[in-house]
Amino acid sequence: MKHIKFNKTICGVDFLLNVLELRQNTNSLILGEWQSADFFQIVFVEKGKGKLQLDEQNITLENHMVLFISENQKYRWDTQAEELEATILIFQEDFLNEFFSDKYFTFRLLYFYQTELPLKVGISPDLEADYLHKLREIKIELENPESDSVHIIRSILYYILIQLNRTYARQQQINTAITNDNIAYEFRRLVEQHIVAKQRVAEYAALMKVSRITLNKAVKKHFNITCSEFLKARLTYEIKMQLLFSTHTIEALAQIFHFSEPNHLSRFFKSQTGESPSEYRLAYQNGRI
Repeated sequence: MKHIKFNKTICGVDFLLNVLELRQNTNSLILGEWQSADFFQIVFVEKGKGKLQLDEQNITLENHMVLFISENQKYRWDTQAEELEATILIFQEDFLNEFFSDKYFTFRLLYFYQTELPLKVGISPDLEADYLHKLREIKIELENPESDSVHIIRSILYYILIQLNRTYARQQQINTAITNDNIAYEFRRLVEQHIVAKQRVAEYAALMKVSRITLNKAVKKHFNITCSEFLKARLTYEIKMQLLFSTHTIEALAQIFHFSEPNHLSRFFKSQTGESPSEYRLAYQNGRI
């Protein structure tokens, strides 16, 4: 699997952010091969046929849609060069968090680090045209920076990200509230860092120096699930990714995820998915996932 790193020299910009335009030419994409990247991608598909395989999601490409690919997520473009016209906004997490002086910024956006819901939205042609115009403004500022370019880029970027967050919340029928209560976002950030080794609510409450009651109340309010449900879902996702993209045995995965016995991992996985790890891996290999 190819891992792509953000390269400012190749991109020709000074920011850890760029706007790429694909017009009858997808040379900047790797087609047909599984890959990941050390940056986030928001793909505005103007014209598209084929599919994007994104982790275990199989997304049919359509005109006037937006796709969300998180840092280090596995994906594969199953399309032809002449079948895709798109504009891609790319950036690194640290850049975005520092750019907005908010270490939780990417965690406030519903479409990043999302493991349960579809990683896409549909938009109208008029709204798409508005987004593309704003992305071209960012591109101009990146290529011809002036002393105040950073302020223009920040304002346009913030508008795009928050408007997409609203659209995503509306289409997925989830709560869009973004607040200054950071307990839930800190929990989400820590889970991303430690889920392989830490899978108990008490461990995260101790890291955050809050009570389990306070933590669970905040997570329930913001994500509409309990801390335990959140951890189980996130752990299940990590096990799925290992089953799909590694050759580790169930015994090896039990050690990686700190289960005392392989059958404990198998029981947990089946309780969450309805399939054993072996059944899930076989279903993917046979094209049923």
